[in-house]
Amino acid sequence: MIKIRPIERTDNAAMEGVIRECLIEFGGNREGLAWADDSLHDLYSYYNSAANRASWIVEVDGYVLGGCGIAAFDEQEQICELQKMYLSSAIRGKGVAADLLDTALAFARRHYRKCYLETLLTMQAAGRFYAKHGFSLLDAPLGGSEHYACDAWYIRDL
Repeated sequence: MIKIRPIERTDNAAMEGVIRECLIEFGGNREGLAWADDSLHDLYSYYNSAANRASWIVEVDGYVLGGCGIAAFDEQEQICELQKMYLSSAIRGKGVAADLLDTALAFARRHYRKCYLETLLTMQAAGRFYAKHGFSLLDAPLGGSEHYACDAWYIRDL
């Protein structure tokens, strides 16, 4: 059974593992991407440290197989960033990503006017997914980006 739920402290290691697995798969295991984020080992504390942040986990039969988070982009009040949206290859293509995104955007609408995200062009299916769900591809990152190695940037009105 697939369940989307808020992150718990006990999910930290499993979610870090999913993120690292996906980054390796898509050539993102390098500086300038989520691979080097200081909070990657403790996503629970990061996403629970402010009212305008949240993170969700995709759990399948008791195993963490994906998740994502929402937080302010560059400490701006009106723009959030969809962060750490990764799914293990075992559950991709099953409609879980759309449900996870809907959950994240429902939260984001209560706090922000726009949602921004950064990714890699090598993650072609992700790019198609974001476009299908109303995100527009930008020519360049928004100022204040921490992931300087990303090469695809999207934004969506909420």
